Formats: sequence, structure tokens, C-alpha cells
Amino acid sequence: MKHYLLTTAIAVGLATPALAVETTDVLDTYADIAAANYGDSLITAQRLQTAVNALVADPSAENLTAARAAWLAARVPYQQTEVFRFGNAIVDDWEGKVNAWPLDEGLIDYVDASYGGPSDENAFAALNVIANPTFTLSGQDIDATSITPALLEDTLQEADGVEANVATGYHAIEFLLWGQDLNGHGTGAGDRPWTDYAMGDDCTNGNCDRRGEYLTAATDLLISDLEYMAGAWADGGEARTELMSDADVGISAILTGMGSLSYGETAGERMRLGVMLNDPEEEHSCFADNTHNDHYYNGVGIQNVYLGEYIRVDGSLITGPSLSDLVAETDAALDAEMQGKLGDAVMALGRIKIAAEAGFAYDQMLERGNEAGEALIMGGVNGLIDQTRSIERVITALGVDGVGIEGSDSLDDPNAVFQ
Repeated sequence: MKHYLLTTAIAVGLATPALAVETTDVLDTYADIAAANYGDSLITAQRLQTAVNALVADPSAENLTAARAAWLAARVPYQQTEVFRFGNAIVDDWEGKVNAWPLDEGLIDYVDASYGGPSDENAFAALNVIANPTFTLSGQDIDATSITPALLEDTLQEADGVEANVATGYHAIEFLLWGQDLNGHGTGAGDRPWTDYAMGDDCTNGNCDRRGEYLTAATDLLISDLEYMAGAWADGGEARTELMSDADVGISAILTGMGSLSYGETAGERMRLGVMLNDPEEEHSCFADNTHNDHYYNGVGIQNVYLGEYIRVDGSLITGPSLSDLVAETDAALDAEMQGKLGDAVMALGRIKIAAEAGFAYDQMLERGNEAGEALIMGGVNGLIDQTRSIERVITALGVDGVGIEGSDSLDDPNAVFQ
């Protein structure tokens, strides 16, 4: 993945006596939003944990439906946190444990015959640890008789150094709740039967007890990971302390996160690449068909950080001095432009969300020759690119050095995608 570095010829002081808004106050608001946002991610993940425990203890169609609904609700706050990536090393070092994708789901559980088996790229793509309590990994005999959070985190996650061996986090849980989406470009998500968790003769596809163990372990691990990150942004936490240690570097971190999530990550790797490849597997939440919400709440998260506002899951508002306030004091017209571009991008992503919820699934939008689908997705891509250009102008206006915005071959070098 490419990076490019934006610098300015003249460094402008970000916090001077002439400014009504202090940079440190802006950073405080940003950290308060991060703490609340990760806190909400933890709260909704705990609700997911309750639903998962109910499913495993008493398997039924109703309990599987409830667990799926809890997973979908948990994604709403979490996707808004992704704007804290890229500029904050503590988040980047941690994020792969909770939101890595795409994953080779055959590592975890049974898959359809069309999935295939081991490949040169991933010898463990079809390991199916749920069906195999012992196996050899990288020359070592592994005892997986008990499926625990430690087994998932320390042994299976990125097993054999392969990034596609995703064993933890939201998407592993998603696969265990929905199963594979075998509809291609057709409508419909994964359709795992509730009997995959049933006991005795009612069990389908074997190893129902171990499947429940895996689902429980993955959910418990998600909780502990989110507890760590919520604590890191609380008063005195490592992430907040690091952010506040240098005001100029802190503002750079905010803008790096906004620009990178907007441009290289969401517009490029998650959206434009899928349109180029016409591949329904190029969905961030491909098992649940929830990708439209992933993209939308990424956009909302970027907007939250700029405006210094976040609506919590309980309806309360976190707000304070913002990057918008800082920009407005330097260039009011640019602040208006930035706010407008953020609103336009969220609206374009919202059109994808509305269409998907009305029955036009993201899988269908990605099909080759589907002009309406491509127009919707590219509307979101272009909105994100457009707001990134305004972010660049904000960087220049504030005189911020060292902002590195992630790129993507799908945007910067399309021919490389097919090489």
C-alpha cells in the first residue's frame, strides 16, 4: 500500500495567544470522543457476549437471530472508531486483532467444496480447527482440545505468518454467526443454521460443542481487547497521554487518521478495489452483508472527529472545541468547505446504505455491468476523495508537518491491481 507525505514550507504555530481555541483543548475533545466511542464499542460487545452465551447455552433460531442482531448493533460504534487508526500507533498495533479482513474462513470451520483447500499462499486456509483438536502448525504439534482465547490469539491469529489467517475479532465472530455467503452477486447473506450449535442428534455439520467454544472464546477475547483500548483513551491512559505529549504531533495524528481512512482505506481498498474486481468477496462484512453500514459509519466517524461531536449509544452527546473551530479561526471559508465536503460524503455513503436496506445488496452493486450499483459505490468513493482534497487544504492552512495519508493502488495506480 502506498503512502504519500504532505508537508508545508512554513510551519505555523498551532496554538498562539491570538487564537481563542487552544490546540490542547481540541486534542482533549478528540481523546474524549475516542474514549466514549471505544467505551460504546465495549458496551455493545458486552451485549453481544450476552447473546452469544444465550445461543451456546440454549441453541435456537430465536437466539441465533438475537446474536446476529447484537453483532450488527456492535458494529455501529466500532466502525466510527476507525478514524483513530493510522495516526495513533497504539491503535494500529492493536486493530488487526479486532477488525482484520478479509479472512480465510476455512481456517476456522467447515466451508463449501467450492472454497477449495490449502494454497501456495496459505497452507492452512482449510485447517478447520473446530473439526481438528490436534494439528501441526509451522512444524509444531498443537493441542487445540480446548478452544480458548489464548489459542486463538497466540496460535491461530495470522498462523504461519499469513495475514489471511484471521482467527479473532468481529469478522471471525461474524462468520460463526452467519456462515459463508454463497449467493455470489445474488441477494442474501450467509445462512448458517442454528442447529450448528445444537447438541446431540440435532447437531448439524458436526462439532457443535467446539463451534460454541470457538464462538464464546472469540467473543470473550473481543471484550478484553476493547476493555484495553477503552482504558487506553481514558484519563491517564497510554493513548491519551501519548496524544497530549506534543500538540503539533497530536493534530498531525488527527489529520492522518481522517485522511487515511477517507482516501486509501475506505475509498480505495474497501470500495474502489471491489468495483474494479467485481468481486463479492471484496466486502468488509461479506458474511452478514453489512458492508453498506461499515462504509457509512466510517464516514460518520471522520465527520465526528472534525466537528468535535459524537452521539453515544445512550443518546448523550460528547462535544467540545474541535478541529473545525481551529480551522475556522484561520480560514472560515475553508472550514465551511470542509464541513460541506464531509456532509456530502456521508450523504453519498448514506445512499448506498439506503439502497442496501431497501433490498439492493452491496454484492449486487459489485456485479460487472451493474451500472446503478457502480454509480452508487463510486458516488461514495468520489465523495471520500473530494473530502480528502479538502483535508489536504486544512493541513496546509494549519501548517501541520508530517501528515502521512495512506494511498491505494486502486486509486493511485489502477494498472498495478491487475499485475
